[in-house]
Amino acid sequence: MILVLRTEVTSEQTAALEKELQARGLITQDIIGEHTRMLGLVGDVTMLDPETLGRNDLIERIIKVSEPYKLSSRKFHPTDTIIDVNGTKIGGKDFAVMAGPCSVESEEQILTVAREVKLSGATFLRGGVFKPRSSPYSFQGLGLEGLEFMKIAREKTGLPIVTEIMSQDMLEVFQRDVDVIQVGARNMQNFPLLRDLGKLGKPVLLKRGASCTLEEMLQAADYILIGGKSEVILCERGIRTFETATRNTLDLSAVPVLKQKSHLPVIVDPSHGTGHWELVEPMALAAAASGADGLMIEVHNQPQKALSDGQQSVTPALFHQIMGKVNQIQALVRGNGEK
Repeated sequence: MILVLRTEVTSEQTAALEKELQARGLITQDIIGEHTRMLGLVGDVTMLDPETLGRNDLIERIIKVSEPYKLSSRKFHPTDTIIDVNGTKIGGKDFAVMAGPCSVESEEQILTVAREVKLSGATFLRGGVFKPRSSPYSFQGLGLEGLEFMKIAREKTGLPIVTEIMSQDMLEVFQRDVDVIQVGARNMQNFPLLRDLGKLGKPVLLKRGASCTLEEMLQAADYILIGGKSEVILCERGIRTFETATRNTLDLSAVPVLKQKSHLPVIVDPSHGTGHWELVEPMALAAAASGADGLMIEVHNQPQKALSDGQQSVTPALFHQIMGKVNQIQALVRGNGEK
């Protein structure tokens, strides 16, 4: 439910109304437009009598929101959300590129890749330290040792780090040491984890579940946003279909659909989306053309020796080539450069 306030309502009156609604167990979202001010209400709004509300001198009209997601909805937040990570932005006219290996394997490896991708224009360093693998016999990551290597790479290069959280017992460590906390596809609907992440005050990169609809993804985002402290980046990384030529089916139509329905920034992962390094470039270019706010690309200095997902990792040289083409496309799409 959205309450459209009268133009003459003061900030003090709005604050008093919010306090009254919050006392009834509702979450309020202040929405300030160019000519209007509104209050978005999340919670059990059935307790509110629309007729009584309509007689309130502060309220001009009431808009009912039918979507099952609220806080991630563009109706609640008409303007695009831009997330600032220590001066590096995601969304708006800024195109974020998160690059690095699937798994952190050693200090030397992550430092080498970090330096290479930064030279090519990456704005974030991604790397897995806890790896959710389908097989219990596959490499599971270096854990906290790997996170220490990521922190060293951040110190040496200045790149903010992105890595995946697997369980709630790591919340304190991730809050302290990680710049953007990734929630993988397998945990997209781990609702207790999402709720706790929403209380940390850290940006959360939410990957789409392999068999989840966009509506389910936005509802999962609401689980984080309802905590009131964390911001969310949505990531399309491919879904499971009947097709076997690629690891997943990369749903690039998700980008404009999500941008239409939500104010949250949307990035694309062509590495997991295809599972083949030679397909990363065309899908990265297509993602930039579709209006995505960024990319997540797996880069390894020796893909043939990678401990995980080497078949979908590009070399630093190929990443440099991809970035040159992506920058040209996104400049046209966003109007940041020459046309």
